[in-house]
Amino acid sequence: MPKSIQDLREQRSKAAKSARELLDANPGDKWGQEQQTQYDNLVGEIDRCDGEIERHQKLMDRESEETHRTQNRAVRDGISEDEAHHLQDKERQIFTAWMRGGADNLNEEQHQHVHRQRQRMLQNSMSTGTGSEGGYLAPDQFSGELLQALKAFGGMREVSQVIQTNSGVVINWPTTDATSEEGEIVGENQQVSSADTSFGTLPHATYKFSSKSIAIPFELLQDSEIDLEAYIRGLLQQRLGRVTNRMFTVGTGTGQPHGIVTGASAGKIALTGQVDTAGYDDLVDLEHSVDPAYRMGTCRWMFHDQTLRDLKKLKDADGRPIWVPGVATKEPDTLAGYAYAINQHMPKLGAGNKPILFGDFNKYIIRDVMQLQFFRMTDSKYTEKGQVGFLAFMRSGGRLMDIGGAVKAFQNAAS
Repeated sequence: MPKSIQDLREQRSKAAKSARELLDANPGDKWGQEQQTQYDNLVGEIDRCDGEIERHQKLMDRESEETHRTQNRAVRDGISEDEAHHLQDKERQIFTAWMRGGADNLNEEQHQHVHRQRQRMLQNSMSTGTGSEGGYLAPDQFSGELLQALKAFGGMREVSQVIQTNSGVVINWPTTDATSEEGEIVGENQQVSSADTSFGTLPHATYKFSSKSIAIPFELLQDSEIDLEAYIRGLLQQRLGRVTNRMFTVGTGTGQPHGIVTGASAGKIALTGQVDTAGYDDLVDLEHSVDPAYRMGTCRWMFHDQTLRDLKKLKDADGRPIWVPGVATKEPDTLAGYAYAINQHMPKLGAGNKPILFGDFNKYIIRDVMQLQFFRMTDSKYTEKGQVGFLAFMRSGGRLMDIGGAVKAFQNAAS
């Protein structure tokens, strides 16, 4: 019988606590092969529990997010939550009917509802575009769930500051380096000194991202057993999530967002010959390359999952693993005392690469323009193949809005 998420959390917590106790009870030369074997077995148990917990949590998060949207709809429109839930179901049915058969697939009542919603949403930031058969306003939950789910693809949205704007125009974002600023001692009846903060600006632009066209066979559209909305939304999430996360990670800033790797300066450059490894001393040096003013915040590591695999094998000065599992629910696992984020678009350990980042990622600003354009296409290119095409566009941008070195990188030697 499948275990509940609470059972899994308790099992995970028990294994993590045992690992912590093992580390605490065996400092220095007391850590040997027997302790390492026990530790490895406990880590394997933790990893297994984490995988099952994540699957449960995704479902719970989606249910919670849907409830939250219903409550917001009720407050926004001045209606009861039951009525808001009814309207959301109605709009989901309309949207699914439109996806399956276009405008002609809607009845008169559905057409009237769409017309009323169009009028009300003229000032709203989330709408669909006009396709070959006419565009229809996507229900709030479709757009909201899509944007929310983008967090699952890569890691940048999990740790960055995400904002939403109605317009995609370039914003000149104010920046300042406060790491060297301080106050003064003032004597009685003495005038204070003047020390104006040196403000600068960095442009924050948005870019148009495409899901690429999605061809759906007629047979799938006609199959009423298929949750077409969820199927298409899942494809859009994968495509838009992956391309935006890649750009937020390694984008060059020329015709695309400034990626975090691009914006982070090197805090530690490996010695010549160290082209595909990173050691414990490198992590310590990278940590201390970031000013303590930033380290007082929510600093963490970021790297590829394969890099984590290698870093888990590192030992501290006493020969004990530096990876320590979190015990309590939502307590993060740590590496050398800091939490970490996995980002599959981070460069791996390799010559000249920046495979490890450390710092306050809240200084990276992701900006979504609150407009999602969704098209249904039935031209001959698709019809001749027995298909209908779907296409989505979103506008988003990202940049490290900091000039004081909030995020630094470990860089492998070039040779």
